[in-house]
Amino acid sequence: MGTLQGKTVLITSGGTLEKWDRVRGHTNLSKGTMGCYLAEAALAKGANVIYMHGYFAQLPANHDKMTLVKFEGIEDLGEKVRHAVQLQQVDIVIMAAAGSDWVIDKVYDQSGNLMEEAGKMPSDEPPIIHFKKAPKVLGQIKGWQPNVTLVGFKLEATNDEDFLLARARLRMEAAHAQFMVANSSQSLYGGDEPHWIVPAEGQPIKVMGKQQTAQTLMECLHRE
Repeated sequence: MGTLQGKTVLITSGGTLEKWDRVRGHTNLSKGTMGCYLAEAALAKGANVIYMHGYFAQLPANHDKMTLVKFEGIEDLGEKVRHAVQLQQVDIVIMAAAGSDWVIDKVYDQSGNLMEEAGKMPSDEPPIIHFKKAPKVLGQIKGWQPNVTLVGFKLEATNDEDFLLARARLRMEAAHAQFMVANSSQSLYGGDEPHWIVPAEGQPIKVMGKQQTAQTLMECLHRE
């Protein structure tokens, strides 16, 4: 019997896709590797797993034993997380997805004319795209469901451990999360980089590699 037996764990994974038109858009380098490790670790502990994955994210090996939900952009992700935590019995939310910081606001042609929504932008000249700040889904989850155990991720382009941990704690406090997983952007290019599991109370735990981080985090959640 797994140590998370009877618990439902929602894991978001991969990158968001912010569409410019029906064939183009911007995303990020997240492939969903960490999300897959988290989903497999939660399943091995006996949890019911909802795997909410981005457009290009890989699926866990045992995805046939999980509930799969696909999302596109950050607003779609937020709506699907809200729906899940409000209408289903979700015990733990792990926000491992790499959400976009910017979404499309308006698109203009080179003459400054607003381009209305179309199936495909003209390819003969580049559009002028105005962006707007994307919503922060992590900070809204406790408002949607105060009783859920919340885990966030904080990635920074730094090798300064103190700075990284300070930023993770700020994000954790703002979101009222129970844990943050902090890592450098270097982890996007390999599976053996250090990660820090930062609890709301107590000292951070340094773990090497994504797979071991996923397993250690599940142990922490079991004790929560």
